[in-house]
Amino acid sequence: MKIPFNKPFFIGKELDYVAQSVNSGKISGDGIFTKKCHDFFKQKYKFSKTLLTTSCTDALEMSSILAEINSGDEVIIPSYTFVSTVNPFVLRGAKIIFADSEMASPNIDPLKIEALITNKTKAIVVVHYAGVACDMDLILNIAKKYNLIVIEDAAQAIDSFYKGRPLGSIGNFAAFSFHETKNIICGEGGMLIVNDEKLFDRSEIIREKGTNRSQFFRGEIDKYGWVDIGSSFLPSDIIAAYLYAQLEQIDVIQEKRLSIWNHYFKRLHSLHLNRSVRLPYIPDFATNNAHMFYLVCNSIDERAALIDYLKTNGVMAVFHYQSLHQSPFIKKYYSLNSTTIPVLPNADFYTDNLIRLPLYYELSIPEVDYICDHILEFYK
Repeated sequence: MKIPFNKPFFIGKELDYVAQSVNSGKISGDGIFTKKCHDFFKQKYKFSKTLLTTSCTDALEMSSILAEINSGDEVIIPSYTFVSTVNPFVLRGAKIIFADSEMASPNIDPLKIEALITNKTKAIVVVHYAGVACDMDLILNIAKKYNLIVIEDAAQAIDSFYKGRPLGSIGNFAAFSFHETKNIICGEGGMLIVNDEKLFDRSEIIREKGTNRSQFFRGEIDKYGWVDIGSSFLPSDIIAAYLYAQLEQIDVIQEKRLSIWNHYFKRLHSLHLNRSVRLPYIPDFATNNAHMFYLVCNSIDERAALIDYLKTNGVMAVFHYQSLHQSPFIKKYYSLNSTTIPVLPNADFYTDNLIRLPLYYELSIPEVDYICDHILEFYK
C-alpha cells in the first residue's frame, strides 16, 4: 500500500465553475467567482472585510503594510512557524522578536509575550497551529495594555473557533491559506480579513497595486490612479472558481476530515496514555477543524526512526517547522547586529519531535487503520 502525505481532490463543481469562469470572458482578478467567495465568507463567518489573495503570504504582506510596519519597529512572532509568517515583516524592515511555544501545544505561549515588549513593539502575530486557537483573550489584553496590533496567521484555521468566534475575526487582521495541503484548497491562494472599518478602502487600494481601481469599477469615482503603495495581490478568477466549488462543500469536507482525525486519536490514544507519544491538545476554548493530525515523539532519533519505518511500509509521514530563531538567515542577522539568539526550548522541542501523519479528504478509514497498525507495531 502507498499512502501519500497529501492528495489534492475534487469534490463538487470545480471543473464546471472553472469552465464558467473562462466562458464569462473575464478570468483576471475580482471576477464573478471572487465575488461569490467574498460573499460566502461574509455570510457564513460574518467576516468584516474579505479579500482573496494569491497566497496567505501575500495576505500577511498586505497586513504588514496596513499595520504600517516600518524600519525600527519590533514584531513579536512565534519561532515555531513557517517562514511566510515572518518574511512580510522583515521586508518592511521590522526587527523580529521570537516567542516560544507553549509546553502543551506548538501555539505561542501568551504568558511569555509581555516580557518581550519594548517601546519599539508594534504588533503581535499569532499562529493558530493545526487550526487550534491561541488563547486570544490573554493576547488581546496584552495588546490593549500596550496599544499593539494583533495579526492572526490563520493559514490552517478555516472553520475553527475560539469561544464561539471564528478565527480570523478576532485580531486587527487575519490571513488564511487555500494551498493544496489545507482543508479547503485551490492549489495556491489566500485571503485577507480586515477587521478595522477605517482600513477597508486602503486594503482594496493596496491589493490593486496602489490604485483606487476597485472604487472606479463600482462607479464611486470617475477615474482611477496611483494613490498609495501596493502590489498585484489579486488571484485569477479561475482560482476563485475552483475555491468556490470547495466552499459549497465545506461542511461535507469538514465532517470527513473530523472522522479521520477522530479515528487516528482513538486508535493511537493508548500510546498517549503510556507516554510513548503525545497526541494533539485541544483546549476547552478552542474547536478542532481537523487540519492536521500529529504525534510528538520523545526524541529526534525516535522520530527519524518512525518516519523511516512508515516510509518502508509505504506511508509518507513528515516532520514540520524548523525553529526560525535557529535558521541560517536569522543567525546571520543576529551576528551582524551583535544580538544574542534567544533560548526557546519548547519551539526547539517541537522542531525535533513533532511528526505529521497523512490527512486529506480522500484518505479512507482502512488506510488510517493501516497507518495506525504500523505505528503501534513500531512502539511494541
